[in-house]
Amino acid sequence: MDPSITLIAGPTASGKSAMALRLAEETGGEIVNADALQLYRDLRILSARPSEAEMAQAPHHLFGVADAADGWSVGRWLRAATMVLEDIAAHGVPAIVVGGTGLYFRALTQGLAETPAVPAEAQAAAAEFYDRAGEATVREALRSLDPAAEARIAPNDRQRLVRALAVAQATGRALSAWQADTRPILAPGAWRGVVLEPDRAALYARCDRRLEIMIQQGALEEAAALVRRKLDPALPAMKAVGLRELAAHTAGELSLAEALAAAQQETRRYAKRQLTWFRNQTGDWPRVTAMDPEDQWRQFIASFGDLTPPQGRVI
Repeated sequence: MDPSITLIAGPTASGKSAMALRLAEETGGEIVNADALQLYRDLRILSARPSEAEMAQAPHHLFGVADAADGWSVGRWLRAATMVLEDIAAHGVPAIVVGGTGLYFRALTQGLAETPAVPAEAQAAAAEFYDRAGEATVREALRSLDPAAEARIAPNDRQRLVRALAVAQATGRALSAWQADTRPILAPGAWRGVVLEPDRAALYARCDRRLEIMIQQGALEEAAALVRRKLDPALPAMKAVGLRELAAHTAGELSLAEALAAAQQETRRYAKRQLTWFRNQTGDWPRVTAMDPEDQWRQFIASFGDLTPPQGRVI
């Protein structure tokens, strides 16, 4: 297996999909989704998933493959993406992993800790202990079992303290030890990564315009159809950016103008969070700062010198 892998990351509306498609057409590569919302069939419009025409121009993987009722974790995506990348490598063609979900890229390049399932009883017991004894006592107990986890968990973070204590008590092994036992899926040197990081004002303007286009394409109907399913609001698909605001309009709670403005604001906030994450977590990746597609392509080529991706192995 000799895969050639390019990772294209960045915030929503930055032009990632167009760049990935152009790279696929230039190299004969295949595109792999790394966006948590574009996994879901129910979110074709709201997730800005590539159109059928775009997907027909090059092989696309892991787009619209999950039902909204089936919540995918980072681990589940990583397992699916690993299988896809191995299959693409077996074909002898390049792979282009594209998306805005930073945790997916981190899992690929740094690894993901797979801790065993903790029985509900153990989790409940640790939570009850916290509520009864207080944080200081829980920290003292955790310090004896997992000092590294206790030291890094911030004050008042009940959820992480309870989780770390439950893992240590139920498995007999510290959570920090489980987390240290990781390895990247992509071998060092087998991939290259780039982040699209355009001017923030231009990005926000594109976000606003794209919401308007989404409504013209049927985003309101898509939001209403998803709400009618009465799914658990904690599911990833139900947290899609703009869904809550557009659903409020279809329920008669907001005017269309109010819903659009609110959805645009949430999208800008989401883009800002993505920009911050990639700036903090992928600081050594080359940046493409242009917004115009042709300028983006020129910057991309300049970042790597040519279109030839690195050769290596999926571990």
